[in-house]
Amino acid sequence: MNGRWKISGSKMSESVTLRRGDVVIIALADPVHREIGKRRPFVVVSPDELNMLGGTHLVAPLTTGHHPYIYRVPCQFAGRKGHVVLDQMIVVDSSRTSQPVGRLVPAALREVLAALRDMFEE
Repeated sequence: MNGRWKISGSKMSESVTLRRGDVVIIALADPVHREIGKRRPFVVVSPDELNMLGGTHLVAPLTTGHHPYIYRVPCQFAGRKGHVVLDQMIVVDSSRTSQPVGRLVPAALREVLAALRDMFEE
């Protein structure tokens, strides 16, 4: 695990009910080219109505990289500055997610949702 994100006791579980804004740890195997890989934090961006149905979650990776981009929202989590990387969102099965290790602050979550609206509006 990357030492930048110190997480203890994060077991994968199918019984977790996640909420939009929760930060979870997910291990991605075999990233290709510019995909973000390894075990890292992701923020849940799917609506709570979908999260309650179980099964899958739409998540965006958190990175400490300093590569500003139109769909990378600055944030701070676990005492580190970084970005929510909306241009690399993925859908993951709930069995791949950890218990929440924290939440984005409301102001950062509002910025993420505003960026998503901007990303998908015509």
